[in-house]
Amino acid sequence: MTARRFRDRWGVPHLRADDPLALAAAQGRVTAYDRAWQIEVERHRAQGTSAAFLGVDALGWDRFARQVRLDDTARRCHAALDPATAAWVGAYVTGVNAGLAAGAARAPEFAATGLAPGRWQPWTPLAVWLGHHIVFAGFPSKLWREHVASRLGPAAIGLFATDGPAVAGSNGWLLAAERTGTGAALLAGDPHRFIEDPGVYQQIRLACPEYDVVGLAMPGVPGIAHFAHTGAVAWAITNAMADYQDLYAERLRRRGPVVEALGPDGWRPVPTHVETIEVAGADPVEVEVVETERGPVIAGAPDESTAVSLRYPPRVRAELGFAALPELLRARSVADVDRALRHWVEPVNVVQAADTAGGLLHRVAGAVPVRDPANGRGVVPAWRAEHAWRGWYAPLPRAEVVGRAVMANERGLAAPLGVEFAPPHRARRIAELLDAGHDWTAERLAAVHTDTYLASAGPLLTVLAGVTGLGPDAGALRERLLRWDRRMAADSTDAADFAMLRAAVVRRLAAHPALAELAEPPAYPEVFAPWLSLTSRVGYALEQLLGAARLPGLDVAALVRVAAEEVAGAADGRAPWGDLHRLAPWRALPDPDAGPGPRLAGDHDCVLATSSVPGVTHRCFRGPAARFVWDLARREDSRWVVPLGACGVPGDRHHDDQSPAWLAGELLPVTTDWEQLTEERDEH
Repeated sequence: MTARRFRDRWGVPHLRADDPLALAAAQGRVTAYDRAWQIEVERHRAQGTSAAFLGVDALGWDRFARQVRLDDTARRCHAALDPATAAWVGAYVTGVNAGLAAGAARAPEFAATGLAPGRWQPWTPLAVWLGHHIVFAGFPSKLWREHVASRLGPAAIGLFATDGPAVAGSNGWLLAAERTGTGAALLAGDPHRFIEDPGVYQQIRLACPEYDVVGLAMPGVPGIAHFAHTGAVAWAITNAMADYQDLYAERLRRRGPVVEALGPDGWRPVPTHVETIEVAGADPVEVEVVETERGPVIAGAPDESTAVSLRYPPRVRAELGFAALPELLRARSVADVDRALRHWVEPVNVVQAADTAGGLLHRVAGAVPVRDPANGRGVVPAWRAEHAWRGWYAPLPRAEVVGRAVMANERGLAAPLGVEFAPPHRARRIAELLDAGHDWTAERLAAVHTDTYLASAGPLLTVLAGVTGLGPDAGALRERLLRWDRRMAADSTDAADFAMLRAAVVRRLAAHPALAELAEPPAYPEVFAPWLSLTSRVGYALEQLLGAARLPGLDVAALVRVAAEEVAGAADGRAPWGDLHRLAPWRALPDPDAGPGPRLAGDHDCVLATSSVPGVTHRCFRGPAARFVWDLARREDSRWVVPLGACGVPGDRHHDDQSPAWLAGELLPVTTDWEQLTEERDEH
């Protein structure tokens, strides 16, 4: 089995091999060479061993990974793979192990931490996938809803109903041939994830006699799962915002060396053991791992009054959906994509696809359990039989595509499967922009990706318009904001003024006596802190809190008046939005000397969804982890870009050479002509 490796001008690997197994090995090897530090961090995070070299800051995640049994679940799912898929994943792992030493030698983080490259196991890619997606559906929001219900009553939950600060989302849209200027469909989007350095998506091309696919892979995972173009068919996903993970309040007790849990049939013994987490610069920490018939216990312990267990489909089914990945690579039509998705489990996605024959697809894919509606709203009692799972939701929703289809995490196609969804602003704006144009091309769609109109500014501006008794400076601020075009442009001082006013309102709302009961978060593990922060929750729910369902005793106009006076009084030389809204990518090994990141346009509810946390920080931590347009008329006319570059090694010329284009809202061409590529020899 042989494989050849080529690069385009941005260092994107294009791989050719004699067969799929050789190609999978080549993908693993080049990933290890380009992304050794990144994928080793992810392996250790999935195992719960990252604190051994990252220190105490990683302990919270490691504890959660051990308790929720990520690595063990991956082993179970791997053991249940069909032989062909297992061999394909195994070939990828062989390639990773062959490339890790050379990749680690060029990555300075290994020397900085003293970490030696390890050895990947056959199930490691499944563990990496699960580590990325275990909190993807946002089950910690149920802890927040439980907190709100217990302090303010169940009716108050709706005040905070929105996608929270740690929920992954995306934009996506599909234009049928009659809406394009190419004679074939266009499929575009941008996944919104934490912006990481190195990037969470890897541009790559995989070619063998059976297929030739270009797309965005997840480093550490074989194939191209989420966004790809095979030449004949292309597909893309967004988070369906489905609810498919449940939290159970567990009653545990010790009877000598045995731990028991109370279920619908009474007290039952449960397996338990103790694991030790090594921590760089600190003493080792022991963690007790307990698993009831519902699932692993992720909060509390047998010695405490209440514990919480998590039930999630891959653990229940011993299945992650990896059988879909090699089938997708072989797809030639939307029917092939549709058929491959029968295997899909985690995460639950809305999928769009188009093919060169005019076929279009818009459907939900994944595993969603059927159970009592209360399971979706909060933590439910483990000892009540009505909260048990009762099979799987089928058939999953799908819709006919007429002209165009848009997906942006809103309450749409997947509405029957979820509880909380993103506000409709991004979806509506994308539809409005698409309907205003015609004869769309891949190049022109970059303007949709980068639209900065902020529809969610409306409620706050409406309140501001009715405020009386403002001083001269605050009155001038109001007049500017009421004339503002509501675009979060990087050079806009009005956008910055709005963001500062919004932040001031959020902080004052969070400090209001009506919410005082929520100020102290419940005593859950620190890994869930982003979902339990009152100020963050208020920031993302500002529209509701300023709307008709007001908090008791809240004078919204008075609160906004005081906030406006505060912001107007502090305006000493007005700064543009981009000076405040800086990119702050997550790094496993932070650079203490790093200066402020690059200036950004956009905001959470813009199509250009560069998210900050209103009231907490203007810095951006989540946004478009890639942008792409797949052209079904000519694949070579497709476009893409990532926030940094193709290589994960600091100092490499391809580490961040796409940043200028990403920041400028430009898309780069997808190179498909082998003659325009440079072949690399096996020097590593």
